Amino acid sequence: MLHYFEKQSGPADNPPVRAILENVSRRSFIGGVLKTSGVALALQIVPGTANAYDAYPTGAAGMPHGVVSDPHVFVAIDKDGQVTIVAHRSEMGTGARTSLPMVVADEMEADWQRVRVVQAPGDEPRYGNQDTDGSRSVRHFIQPMRECGAAMRFMLEAAAAVHWGVDRSLCKASNHEVVQLSKGPDGKLTESKKKIGYGALATIAMAMPVPRPDQITFKDPSQFRYMGKGKTQIVDLHDITVGKAIYGADVRLPGMKHAVIARPPVVGGKVKKFDASETKKVPGVEAVHEMGGWAAPAKFAPLGGVAVIANSTYAALQGREKLAIEWEDGPNAVYNSPAYRDAMIAAAAKPGKVIRNQGDADAAFANAAEVFAADYTQQHVAQASMEPPVALARIVDGKIEVWAPVQSPYGTREDIAKTMGVPIEDVTVHVTLLGGGFGRKSKCDFAIEAVQLSKALGGTPVRVQWTREDDLQHAFYHTTSAERIEVALNKAGKVTGWRHRTVAPSILSTFAEDSGYQFKIEYGMGFVDMPFDIPNIRCENGQAFAHTRIGWFRSVSNIPRAFAVQSFVTELAHKLGRDPKDMLLEMIGPDRVIDIKTAGMPEDFWNYGEPYPEFPIDTARLKNVVNVAADKAGWGKKLPDRQGLGIAVHRSFVTYVASVVHVAIDDDGTIRVPEVTTAIDCGFYINPERIRSQVEGAAVMGMSTAMYSGITFKDGRAEQSNFGDFSVARMGNFPQKVNVHIIEPTSPTHHATGVGEPGVPPFAPALCNAIFAATGKRLRSLPTGEKLEA
Repeated sequence: MLHYFEKQSGPADNPPVRAILENVSRRSFIGGVLKTSGVALALQIVPGTANAYDAYPTGAAGMPHGVVSDPHVFVAIDKDGQVTIVAHRSEMGTGARTSLPMVVADEMEADWQRVRVVQAPGDEPRYGNQDTDGSRSVRHFIQPMRECGAAMRFMLEAAAAVHWGVDRSLCKASNHEVVQLSKGPDGKLTESKKKIGYGALATIAMAMPVPRPDQITFKDPSQFRYMGKGKTQIVDLHDITVGKAIYGADVRLPGMKHAVIARPPVVGGKVKKFDASETKKVPGVEAVHEMGGWAAPAKFAPLGGVAVIANSTYAALQGREKLAIEWEDGPNAVYNSPAYRDAMIAAAAKPGKVIRNQGDADAAFANAAEVFAADYTQQHVAQASMEPPVALARIVDGKIEVWAPVQSPYGTREDIAKTMGVPIEDVTVHVTLLGGGFGRKSKCDFAIEAVQLSKALGGTPVRVQWTREDDLQHAFYHTTSAERIEVALNKAGKVTGWRHRTVAPSILSTFAEDSGYQFKIEYGMGFVDMPFDIPNIRCENGQAFAHTRIGWFRSVSNIPRAFAVQSFVTELAHKLGRDPKDMLLEMIGPDRVIDIKTAGMPEDFWNYGEPYPEFPIDTARLKNVVNVAADKAGWGKKLPDRQGLGIAVHRSFVTYVASVVHVAIDDDGTIRVPEVTTAIDCGFYINPERIRSQVEGAAVMGMSTAMYSGITFKDGRAEQSNFGDFSVARMGNFPQKVNVHIIEPTSPTHHATGVGEPGVPPFAPALCNAIFAATGKRLRSLPTGEKLEA
């Protein structure tokens, strides 16, 4: 079991790890050896059974290319003792580039001061799945990385045994050395003074075969050096602090050109005609190219448009402003947000496609003493990461090479190969640090654009830079939605029936012909998995066809679902004269593991890709985070006028999170959040410092999504263009204090679960519930705005 420690930080100029963002290029793969700054890392291919992951309770093996745990792939030891560990997931602030190598280092008994981390290129057959999304990085790879480190420890001990001519049982790895053990007359083993460093063992150890799974042993948590301690800074902290970190826009190649693109303002639109004569007069502009788009469903294909290529980004931007383009908008020019919102609300008021059916909801409503209902809506949201999309590409001798901040490096590699009609072996994708991602950089349209333009220029390196305006007006948006919830009440005020209708354009429209309906992944995000103890439940989905690109956004459909369900519980509590926390606990009901079949849930219920028996909906854990958050926040305490507490809980990415938001309303109606208290149950955890940071960030992003951030459309065009009209929480008004309470796992079955996303969904309902407690005003549409209307 791991224990909670307070976050600690060391001086920025004395980082614990010499972190080097070193992407391994294709030319480094020589004779089966990966060479990184003089470190020889043998890539021995072992039988697939040695890396089998089917025995572990996780859905990792079901991801594309599954998992790999071979230390020959992830670890290298130099003769001076420096250990190099490969990070195969993208770093966008979650700390995966630190946490996973830290697991390897801990299990192999490496001194973290003598570890460096290098970034893997996109190569899933070698490294296993590389998609940094779905809050999966640690959840899916904590066990493979423990295997990797434990196997490396075994190999080092075996190498020492060869060196000394003794049995391996007399060798013990400890803090970057192997110590020879002595057996006393009583048979007990004690450490001798005979030691040998990892560097001296490097050649023998790296030549060792990977031990069988039954030969390796894992550390007991009491033996951990780094895991669970919360004392390990992210490996890039020093470089980020002093401005040395390499993000997408920081990569430079000799002779590179700079490009920006004028894209169709309406999705599905195209260039009718254009005049670039004034553009070509701009100093520094060297070329103008028209780019074709793709018909829907286009997955991550570029939108097309007109590209301006210059000797600097500034010149390219100036040239783009001079373009005279007449657009043919296409059928999505009919998209207008107010009318679409009204249509979604109307659809949610009618029967839809039945997705979950427990008991007899029709009878419950027909026999109800009273029916209580409410509608909740949310606008589109753009990811708006601090670093807009950017990619650099070049083509040499038919080989494509790309540098980009992408969440899916191998997916990017696959899509580039398919788009350009080349073998995937001829494509290399190098991953830089991501200046935020939130799902946007899982889509590789910007990388494909760079490759297309490099090809148009005969292979010359071309960097495509998106501006903030490009980012907001051509995003893969978080879906807009309408959620209608109705309950049947008997004469005693008990809930006898629950009906939830959801209407929203689906992410599936990005990948397949649009049916207007959502699909099982979206259904599994706080809709069909609603955990309340109600005898009659009906969940229905109404149609809403997409008119823009819909994509992943941090927490995805959990945001509108949690907003609706958790807001409604507090509304119901007020109607019945109940305390919101007590009402919430009563709705959840007794401690139990929800049975999918008896709950009327779909047989193929999507559980974030995890097997349900190992990651079930456990109401005891759900109620526990409610009680912890409420207790730590001082639920029930008396507050000044125009202040209030709101509570909400949600299970997402197989993690349980409850938040209590404290609001204070200024005289002018400004909504402020002095404090947030969050309890998170993410099972077995390794880096509490990162968990706290992710939950703190989720509170800020949750406040942005709840109060500020919204994208609306007029005549098919996004109306917002920059942070002037697409607002986010700023230093003048954001959660002033975020208290994070990590729940200790109480059972070996409490496996590691997601952390990056689950903190966001409870925030909006807890905020709106707190606003109601403070003012009696109920807000049912997101974003709410920064001020309450008089």
